[in-house]
Amino acid sequence: MGISQERSLLPDLRWQLTTAVRPRRQVIGERASRLAILDEAERFIALCYAEHPGLGPVSERLRQVRAEIEALGTYRHTTAELTFAARVAWRNSSRCIGRLYWRSLRVRDRRDIRTSDEIAAEAVTHLREASRDGRIRPLITVFAPDAPGRPGPRILSQQLVSYAGYQSGDKVTGDPQSTVHTRLAQRLGWPGGNPQGRFDVLPLIVAEPGRAPAWYPLPADAVRQVPITHPNHDWFADLGLRWYAVPVISDMYLQAGGIRYPAAPFNGWYMCTEVGSRDLGDSGRYDQLPVIAERLGLAADNDLNLWKDRALTELNVAVLHSFRSAGVTITDHHTESARFIKHLETEERQGRNCPADWSWIVPPAAASATPVFHRYYENFDQTPNFYRHPRLSLAGHEPG
Repeated sequence: MGISQERSLLPDLRWQLTTAVRPRRQVIGERASRLAILDEAERFIALCYAEHPGLGPVSERLRQVRAEIEALGTYRHTTAELTFAARVAWRNSSRCIGRLYWRSLRVRDRRDIRTSDEIAAEAVTHLREASRDGRIRPLITVFAPDAPGRPGPRILSQQLVSYAGYQSGDKVTGDPQSTVHTRLAQRLGWPGGNPQGRFDVLPLIVAEPGRAPAWYPLPADAVRQVPITHPNHDWFADLGLRWYAVPVISDMYLQAGGIRYPAAPFNGWYMCTEVGSRDLGDSGRYDQLPVIAERLGLAADNDLNLWKDRALTELNVAVLHSFRSAGVTITDHHTESARFIKHLETEERQGRNCPADWSWIVPPAAASATPVFHRYYENFDQTPNFYRHPRLSLAGHEPG
């Protein structure tokens, strides 16, 4: 063979070497992924079957899981395992004070649903089933998981129900927390309120893999709202405040046993300080403390009179009064703090460490008057758990 012939074969040789290396690297990557999933799956299955021995022998289930992962690169949780995963994810949520009732979480298994239209319809059903004429039940709806080469769907809305925030320069009409989602909804075609109001219900925004995000208006009968009034101050009604009954978190994913469920909206019920102290009271949200202080005859130019504290207390009184008058489940921060201490004691008796983030567990009102204030907590991460998706950016979400 001449030199010219050898040179002419070099491109083919390089191609053969390249194609030989790529599959090997791909195989190594897939193998590492399988091993990672298997490791998490084995720990999850062992935990599930240890806490629920009635499910049968763990060895047989582990054999099935290993075979699935080896063949498909993933596996499917049984209904019992999915229920356990969702409930324990709530139990492991270090920022939640309301975990005493984690066992009561009802799980709606919708893992076969992937399309935006179906997800939106199921989200509406979730709202109706969770509200139950005001008697709120803890509920989660779990949609299709991520799989090798096939990501699951995602709900872009922070909560299934939220209020729009229309920004014009430095001014925001509505909820400042929702300005990005409001702009996205408008770019996708949502017309917004006409006129733009402080409590316009945002549409649900769903992202189906391979398609542009889509928006869906929520039926009025699925969104229960509570007008805020006060038991002693009639003028409170003139403020025009309201809030929705069910807080359904929808921008977090459920991680369990190596499987990620990117759309898994879930809810409990409100504690009054979530609505009063934070949603309506925070200066970065509806900022109602100065307005209430003025109506109470308190000077807001001197912190020595504790006008913020007094206005905040009356706002929380109004929220509790309004929800209870409307027959909507709500709790106060003193009751919920005592329940959390009971949860800690129960977990200790079960031999489990309970992760807790002090800055979230301690209520944003009357902090030192609650029992949770006077304790130290260990904050650590363990799965199953809920994790927040990366903060939504408008980049890549322009309408096509």
